[in-house]
Amino acid sequence: MMQILVIHGPNLNLLGTREPGIYGAQTLAQIDADLSEKATIAGVELKSFQSNHEGALVDRIQAAGSEGCQFIIINPAAYTHTSVAMADALAAVALPFVEVHLSNIHKRESFRHHSFFSARAEGVICGLGAQGYQLALAYALEKLKNPPKRPT
Repeated sequence: MMQILVIHGPNLNLLGTREPGIYGAQTLAQIDADLSEKATIAGVELKSFQSNHEGALVDRIQAAGSEGCQFIIINPAAYTHTSVAMADALAAVALPFVEVHLSNIHKRESFRHHSFFSARAEGVICGLGAQGYQLALAYALEKLKNPPKRPT
């Protein structure tokens, strides 16, 4: 069975109560449930993981490579701008991934404009709230069901 991993970075466990004007009113549990339902309908296993700890996130990314995961959807949150370790872990497992941000990081403080992940991502979705995760999932499902053809 195809498998997609969704990784949520620090403070995303507070969604629904943390600055809803910026991050929306949906909880992380609601976002994960919506994604899981759509993945199940598509015949894909979806696993979700959230941590406030960089090392735990690195460990989870590394484990994805040996667990048969084919795609990662990641919201690195504040680690977007600081974590070379997570970016290196994604490069090491060499799995395709989409970077998601609930808010438009380019309309916020200047330190949020740089991402250590974007250059390696299949795509970046920001500023669309929880819908960004849905769009990332739709892309991942399409990519998994229609892999690029290798030249003969």
